[in-house]
Amino acid sequence: MVVVASAVVLSACVGNVVYDKYASTTVEGWERSDTLVFGVPRLKSSGRYRQEIGLRINSAYPFTALSLLVERTVEPGHRVSIDTLNCRLYDGKGNTLGNGVSYFQYDFILSEDDLQQGDSLNVRVHHIMMREILPGISDIGLRLVRK
Repeated sequence: MVVVASAVVLSACVGNVVYDKYASTTVEGWERSDTLVFGVPRLKSSGRYRQEIGLRINSAYPFTALSLLVERTVEPGHRVSIDTLNCRLYDGKGNTLGNGVSYFQYDFILSEDDLQQGDSLNVRVHHIMMREILPGISDIGLRLVRK
């Protein structure tokens, strides 16, 4: 009975995910000028949507946090919003706040917005750290979840 209930709950959560894609960074390191772009196709229904940024790093990443600049454009209407997302990756004792063993997965909520049927999104992400090239970041992702 518990297994069936768990399966129903998990499948309900997955059904609300409208978009979930990752883009890889270069092996040498993610350059500040290297912008990752995500294109969310037209939405099939209006509603409230949560936008999340996913991040995968390994032990080569040299800092305890990561700052990202995220530019979102909603079409039609060309509504642009720009956000700074400060991602805390380790606690004060140096323990990871992500999940994993050799690679660590993090998920950060960017925003919740009311979007209309037929809206599409173009999302551009780049880092705004002081160092030009960041080693240890393997992937950045975007997830859109209907609330």
